[in-house]
Amino acid sequence: MAGNDNPPGHGITPRIAFAQELSGLFDLAGKVAYVPGGYGGIGEAIAWALALAGAKVAVSGRDAARAQALAAELQAAGHEALGLAMDAHSVPSIRDSADAVAAHFGQLDILANCVGMQREEALLEVTEEAFDEVMQVNLKSAMFLAQAVARHQIAGGRGGAQVHLSSVRSQLGLRGRGYSAYCASKGALTLLIRQHASELAPHGITVNGIAPTVVRTEMARHWLENPETRAQVLGRIPLGRVADPKDVAGAAVFFTSPAASFVTGQVLYIDGGITASQ
Repeated sequence: MAGNDNPPGHGITPRIAFAQELSGLFDLAGKVAYVPGGYGGIGEAIAWALALAGAKVAVSGRDAARAQALAAELQAAGHEALGLAMDAHSVPSIRDSADAVAAHFGQLDILANCVGMQREEALLEVTEEAFDEVMQVNLKSAMFLAQAVARHQIAGGRGGAQVHLSSVRSQLGLRGRGYSAYCASKGALTLLIRQHASELAPHGITVNGIAPTVVRTEMARHWLENPETRAQVLGRIPLGRVADPKDVAGAAVFFTSPAASFVTGQVLYIDGGITASQ
């Protein structure tokens, strides 16, 4: 019939259903998200973003009081939240924390791993202690957080998502700074993400990474308040500004939502164009 642009067999009802699917692309209602390192500047933004998208959120870190304080703020805003202690230096602590989240909420669907550290030392001065600690916190903890959460995701049979916070330093070295351990840990994390994506795909679990440049947080204050280092940082970023925590949080919501259900094994660079131009 002239003027009828509905394909055969595709009437108004299927189109309404399709529109409903699109409207829920970023809906995390009914999901439980675990955010280790969730009370840091980036982690806090991610925890809030996941909660605002509808997820129940658990936040952890070495300082239980800070994790519980953030959980209390989320609860006061009407979200279901939990704060608990977790030491990224300890595999038993990592496993216990994931078990505690699953036990508290009755399920565990999402891992948003925001754990990370840096101990800057020039190549000729790198100590074994510092190198081992950076690798432990940035890489080994990611391995065992992923494992601990995956066990609950697989047992739940609902699929799920895992996302790890990385850095542009997973791809780029940094001139004039002592970043051997940090760059090595983040570079290795990229391949860990790809391997986990390959192994967990049959279970409907996606695994991805977010790799920002300098983000405007307390950790970056010393870079941004020093005119010389601020100019160096901004000079490397084509968009002319550093990242904001909400820039990273938006990527976390995407990767953990239905919108990214067919995206796995990827690292998204939130870098203002650095990796496109260097």
